[in-house]
Amino acid sequence: MASRSFLFIYVLVMLSLAGMAFSDLSDDFYDHICPKALPTIKRVVEDAVRKERRMGASLLRLHFHDCFVNGCDASILLDQTSTINSEKTSRANNNSARGFEVIDKIKSEVDKICGRPVVSCADILAVAARDSVVALHGPSWKVKLGRRDSTTASRTAANDNIPTPFMDLPALIKNFKKQGLDEEDLVALSGGHTLGFAQCFTFRNRIYNDTNIDPTFRRQRQANCPRSGGDSNLAPLDPTPALFDSKYFSDLRSKKGLLHSDQALFSGGKTDDLVEKYSKNLKMFSKDFAESMIKMGDIKPLTGKRGQIRVNCRKVN
Repeated sequence: MASRSFLFIYVLVMLSLAGMAFSDLSDDFYDHICPKALPTIKRVVEDAVRKERRMGASLLRLHFHDCFVNGCDASILLDQTSTINSEKTSRANNNSARGFEVIDKIKSEVDKICGRPVVSCADILAVAARDSVVALHGPSWKVKLGRRDSTTASRTAANDNIPTPFMDLPALIKNFKKQGLDEEDLVALSGGHTLGFAQCFTFRNRIYNDTNIDPTFRRQRQANCPRSGGDSNLAPLDPTPALFDSKYFSDLRSKKGLLHSDQALFSGGKTDDLVEKYSKNLKMFSKDFAESMIKMGDIKPLTGKRGQIRVNCRKVN
C-alpha cells in the first residue's frame, strides 16, 4: 500500500514538473524586467519593413529556420568559428537567409532601452516574425517569451531538418511531424509564402519539368529563370509578395505554386481541402496561421538556466 502511495505522489510530482516546464514561456515575461522591450522591437521591425517590404518575409523565415533546427534557440544567428558549425552556410540558408543586420539593430536598441542584455536573441526572432507579419497586414498573436539562446549551432541538423522546396507531400508531412507539427500546421505555416520571393535555383526544376503547372505561369517564370545561369534571379512566391493575403492558396488551386513543395499541398492529396478552405477564407487562414506560429515557437525552447542571453546575437558570450 505504501509503495502505491509513493508511486501516486511520484506521478503527481512529475506531472507538476512537466506543467512547470511547459509554462516556462509566457507572453508577459518582459513586462516587469523591461516593459519597453517589445515596443522597441516593433519600432525597429516597422522601420526595416518600411525601407524594404521584402524584409518582413526574411525576418519571418529566420524564425522558421531557427525553430526547425534543435528548437527556437537563435542558433541560426551564430557565425562560423573554430568551434561553431554555422547554420548560415547550410543548404537552406547559404546566400539565402537574410535580415541578420536587422536583428543586430534590434538587439542593440533593446539592450540600450533595457539597460542591460535581458532579452534573448531567440525571443527577438520570435517577436520580429510576428511584428513583420503585422506590418504586412497579417494577423497578430501573443508571442510566448522567456527563451534563452543556444551556445552551439549545427549545419548538419539544418541540412537534415529544414524542409526543402523540392519535397513532395509525404516528405513534408514527415518533416513537420518530426517537429511536433501536424498537417494543418504544415498548410498554415506554408501559407507564410504569401510573403516574399524565391531564387531561381529553388524553382527551376518545377518550371521546366513538373507537369501540374499552368502553362502561362510556366512561361512567365521561365522568362526570368533560364535552364542554366541566373540562379539568384528572384520571383514572387505569390502575386502580392508584400501583403499577407490568401492569394498563395488561390494560386495553388490554379496550379501556379512557385515551388514544388508549394504545389504539393494541392496535388490530389490529403491537404487539398484545407488549401481550398484557406483560398476562400482569409480570416480562417489568419487564425490558423497565428495558432501554428505559437505552436512552432514552442519547439524545444531553452529556459531556466539552460543556454544564455547572448550579448551579441552572432557569437556565444
